Amino acid sequence: FTRALPLPMFARLPTALRSTGVSRRNINVLVIGGGQMGGGIAQVAAQNGHKVVISDVSEDVLSKGQAAIKKSLERIAKKKFAEDPTAGQKFTDGVMENLSTTTDPVAAVKKSDLVIEAIVENIKVKQDLFKNLDAAAPEATIFASNTSSLNIQDIAAATNRKDRFGGLHFFNPVPMMKLVEVVKAPETSSKTHETLMEFGKSVGKTTVACTDTPGFVVNRLLVPFLSEAIRLLERGVASPEDIDNAMKLGAGHPMGPLSLCDFIGLDTIKFILDGWSEAHPEEQTFQPIKLLDDLVAEGKLGKKSGEGFFKY
Repeated sequence: FTRALPLPMFARLPTALRSTGVSRRNINVLVIGGGQMGGGIAQVAAQNGHKVVISDVSEDVLSKGQAAIKKSLERIAKKKFAEDPTAGQKFTDGVMENLSTTTDPVAAVKKSDLVIEAIVENIKVKQDLFKNLDAAAPEATIFASNTSSLNIQDIAAATNRKDRFGGLHFFNPVPMMKLVEVVKAPETSSKTHETLMEFGKSVGKTTVACTDTPGFVVNRLLVPFLSEAIRLLERGVASPEDIDNAMKLGAGHPMGPLSLCDFIGLDTIKFILDGWSEAHPEEQTFQPIKLLDDLVAEGKLGKKSGEGFFKY
């Protein structure tokens, strides 16, 4: 790492997280969720020397996830080792050797130093998962959620290790996006937070520290911005094309807000807004938007469905 931890804190870290060099190897990471996000987190962890177990509900999901990771690694190898295919194959094989899979997370957590959850954005599902893992995990094991919209404190409430629970919010696609938000809930210990910060750096990401607030930093700024673009359209202020062009040419944004909504998924944006509105009814920024609700009800979810604010 670029800077050393203060000695007292460094001495208290779990043995597997200690190192005398720049990088820390052989950390046992359990990633819950073998989809695009979980697979991406597993990939960058394995690429940087960590031993990773991916857990999901079925062997079929895990098999597809591993295939996606291998394909991603092969693309990286083709660019990185363009003139040496043998080295590229060695790189891919080496990373894949750091990965294994299981459908039994409770068994896997017994040998894990860090658990990162990347499953459906449903508070009850996440709480049930962590409650089961908490009973089996070693005392020193740190839990982290990759949630983008739920409060870390609420998820951690299902466990008896609130001081060893934090947020690691990666961005999609994980191998390409350089940022990870490291979230400190009210009961997250300073030691846990620092360990999660260092883990983020160890997988090649720039880390930003934040408190446990709706949307953390990026989504707390982004979702209200996207919502206001939808409200402008709803009020008839400008067309979808003009709203997007205005922000691209006037503010230097690489993609217009309504195109970005379509790329993210209108159902995802609605889900986030609905959750925030329920939890914080006093916030006008979080209030539902009829145009958005209507499009989602019609199945117009954006790029993935072929139509949202634009047709694809």
